[in-house]
Amino acid sequence: MSQPQAPRPAEKLVKMKEQVYRDPRPKEYFDRFHKRTRTKRPDAMYEIVRVGVTLYSYGFFRLKVLRSELVPQSGPVIIAPNHFSFMDHFFAGAGVRRKVQFMAKSQLFARPLQFVYTHGGVFPVRRGERDDDAFITAHTVLERDATLCMYCEGGRSRTGDLAEKPKPGIGRIALESGAPIVPTAIYGSAKVRNWKRGQFPQVTVLYGEPLRFPRVLDPTREQSQAAAEEIFAEIKALYGQLQEHGRSGIVAHLRGG
Repeated sequence: MSQPQAPRPAEKLVKMKEQVYRDPRPKEYFDRFHKRTRTKRPDAMYEIVRVGVTLYSYGFFRLKVLRSELVPQSGPVIIAPNHFSFMDHFFAGAGVRRKVQFMAKSQLFARPLQFVYTHGGVFPVRRGERDDDAFITAHTVLERDATLCMYCEGGRSRTGDLAEKPKPGIGRIALESGAPIVPTAIYGSAKVRNWKRGQFPQVTVLYGEPLRFPRVLDPTREQSQAAAEEIFAEIKALYGQLQEHGRSGIVAHLRGG
């Protein structure tokens, strides 16, 4: 009789720096970044960064993108992935032909990279504040039939697990805009920082069927939270499939119809 296998040791993540949640800089500091995003589309900087990071993603992290055809090819759309790594922006957009614009924490907007971010279509959100400017900019992006990436969790999970509960922001955007939302699971990015140990995990991106909500011009917080939880439930289901079956299992399932 064969002996039961010993449990595998838990995989360790490289420790991250403590997160500074609130940005001490005044609202006015970010006005120029919002103005540029509202008045101009991403320029050549987007393509320069996209090519470099995409090659890095496919080369080192063996990125596999599944069901990208579910992302609408025209009109406004919101891509909604889980969030473990600073690379998730790029993983979510690497397999999509459309230019994907991102709402990113305001702390990223510091010299010299703030030039790259704003010319690449990224705009800031001041976390912990009622940042109406970020919502106005997000709506401006969607109103010109562009693609927006926004995280349900409101920030990176640093535990290696999905957050227990989403933030209402994505629900508010979904209800106010009426744009389709594509729930997206990114698996493997929690260990991206292990490159410091010479470890490059495989990363898989799985897109889900688009969701659409009836448009609500002034949703309550409860309505926004309910929509966010519905979106996040789809993300968790997709992530659970990748977690249970792995990349090869999901690929085999999709090929089987």
